[in-house]
Amino acid sequence: MTDARARGARVEAAARDHLVAAGLQALAMNAQARHGELDLVMRDGDTLVFVEVRYRRSDAFGGGFASVDAGKRRRLVLAAQQFLASHREYRDAPCRFDVVDASGDPARPQLRWLRDAFRADDA
Repeated sequence: MTDARARGARVEAAARDHLVAAGLQALAMNAQARHGELDLVMRDGDTLVFVEVRYRRSDAFGGGFASVDAGKRRRLVLAAQQFLASHREYRDAPCRFDVVDASGDPARPQLRWLRDAFRADDA
């Protein structure tokens, strides 16, 4: 595993643990789809939550939130649609897209969680 992949795995695990501590239930990590990967798929009550985790060493270029541009949002929506198509038990669940902005030391990152960061119809 490359250093970048190991760093990403640590940051995603920290984000998952943070969200679980906040009451969400983890369903999948790194769910592969034809249009991309879903970092985390979680449940918040009845709502299915697709979480994009973005790590930046610093906010010099706008931080993790700014890096989820229109193209990335479109790919996430397509990946979420594919996830729903292959997991029919969730097809009627309300869905939302969250972003976790991680920065600092990847072993103990600072996390900022933006719930409902964007809507599928905005992508």
